[in-house]
Amino acid sequence: MQLKDYTKEFKYNWQLAAPVMLGMLGHTFVSFIDNIMVGQLGTAELAAVSLGNSFVFIAMSLGIGFSTAITPLIAEADAENNFEKGKSIFKHGLFLCTVLGVLLFLMVFVAKPLMYLMKQPVEVVELAIPYLDLVAISLIPLIIFQGFKQFSDGLSLTRQPMYATILANILNVVFNYLLIFGKFGFPEMGIVGAAYGTLISRIVMVWYLWVLLKGKEKSKAFVINFKFFILNKLMLKKLLNLGAPSAMQMFFEVGIFTAAIWLSGLLGKNPQAANQIALNLSSMTFMVAMGLSVTAMIRVGNQKGLQNYFDLRRIAFSIFLLGIILASCFAIIFFVFHNQLPKLYVDYDDAKNLLDNTEVVGIASKLLFAAAIFQLSDSLQVLVLGALRGLQDVKIPTIITFISYWLIGFPVSWFLGKENVYGSFGIWLGLLAGLTTAAILLYIRFNYLTKKLILSNN
Repeated sequence: MQLKDYTKEFKYNWQLAAPVMLGMLGHTFVSFIDNIMVGQLGTAELAAVSLGNSFVFIAMSLGIGFSTAITPLIAEADAENNFEKGKSIFKHGLFLCTVLGVLLFLMVFVAKPLMYLMKQPVEVVELAIPYLDLVAISLIPLIIFQGFKQFSDGLSLTRQPMYATILANILNVVFNYLLIFGKFGFPEMGIVGAAYGTLISRIVMVWYLWVLLKGKEKSKAFVINFKFFILNKLMLKKLLNLGAPSAMQMFFEVGIFTAAIWLSGLLGKNPQAANQIALNLSSMTFMVAMGLSVTAMIRVGNQKGLQNYFDLRRIAFSIFLLGIILASCFAIIFFVFHNQLPKLYVDYDDAKNLLDNTEVVGIASKLLFAAAIFQLSDSLQVLVLGALRGLQDVKIPTIITFISYWLIGFPVSWFLGKENVYGSFGIWLGLLAGLTTAAILLYIRFNYLTKKLILSNN
């Protein structure tokens, strides 16, 4: 095949992916806004938000990972024009997301005392706990939103979740401004104000997405008039069989980034704040790759429903190519602006915290070098993972992600991240090792499976 056989898919892939990217960026943008606004209060407050969010991100990864099972099943049912099957998938998926949201909230709420056992700075832990209480509650509407979003994506309606996320971000910025700093007569609540902003915006986000889907001809019949508690055991089992491994895949990856936050905390509050800055910036570029990963899920799921495996492979490779091009652009940006980007997060006019802020920016600028290098492997691994989910292949990729992140990546982070070795930079070298291993092994898996499907279909 020629290059144009792949590049001709770029336009449609981008049309599907762009709204998903913006929606995914929306989740990260909530954290970005929280970090920038809280960063004005001091490095201890920024480190506290980082520590609190590390617990939430683990729970969120399980919820979002589980919900991805809905998309390829809906995409397959959509390609088959099977409304009843699609409605059943959506109803059961939404039910499981709701139950999971409540369980994850309880899990985070109960896990709070672990902060004291993790040798984190006491000042940081005491600030983090009241923040975490409220952000943990926001997991419930967030995971319910994911149920609606993954269903909408499966129908190739990727704009509606984007609109809901944009509204949520606007509300989050407004409430942050009012409640963190106590503007226009509102109480000055510090980082707890940021948590209230997140909770309110996520509740509105769910409601608005439902309104949008109810008003759309293609999705209206799915989201109204269904009996929520009349359930089919076989459909629940199918979603659990797909969703549980998908949840673990995301858990293993987010888990190693969370471990990086905790390992940074062992080095002190400034390395932890610097780690949060670099992590937040690289998370935003990762969400672009996540958008393309969802596109891979949708389009591979569609082609699987049509049993057109040759085009399935061609379309998947076109998405991989587009993702690598974008990742290369982000890598260049991180290299060129590694000194400037971290300065967005701290207040250089704050004479009291000037020494701390200068140290944080210095560490973060070095970490952006590592972040620049792993843009390619981070993008490729999540793109191939999306394509494998579209094929409904989840068990072997789960084993691959575990080996890559926890048998290879984490030991490197642990050994090289000690203060007397490479410190914060060593922690990020471990992340690079894990992501690169995952990208290579997952690509080998996808290449093998698609060749096998094409041969068996001839």
